[in-house]
Amino acid sequence: MNHTIHFTVNGERYNISVPSHHTLLQVLREQLVLTGAKNGCEAGECGACSVLITWPGAKRGEPVNSCLVLAPEADGAEIITIEGLMHDGQLDPLQDAFLAAGATQCGFCTPGVLVNARALLNRNPDPSETEIRETLVGNLCRCTGYIRIIEAIKMAARAGREVAR
Repeated sequence: MNHTIHFTVNGERYNISVPSHHTLLQVLREQLVLTGAKNGCEAGECGACSVLITWPGAKRGEPVNSCLVLAPEADGAEIITIEGLMHDGQLDPLQDAFLAAGATQCGFCTPGVLVNARALLNRNPDPSETEIRETLVGNLCRCTGYIRIIEAIKMAARAGREVAR
């Protein structure tokens, strides 16, 4: 059975028909061809498919594992994927910090890590290392050891504070 859903992804409105059993991750990757969110475990364990979602009437930009959300549940939502972090052709400062810190290796986990880190910095522009580590609990990275990822998030937070001055 198909459902027509209406939602916004990275600022663009969509009205699309989706099979009732498809996940938001499948719709993003297969129908909208937004392949930044990765299909890692399909069980909500690795965080590679993380996106920011604002449900109607809820807090803005909460991270979710898109592999665990059935597409019809996203009806009326606003979604930001890794592709939506860039603005006016400019990388998000967090993306710049990841590049500067060398915080990626294979890159498979990077979109999910960036999305979760962006949610953290949106709600707390000056997180402690403990808060950063707690945020990353849902993101499995087998390459980096997390040290450079944590440093990149701290770097982005410092840059954000300097801009705010």
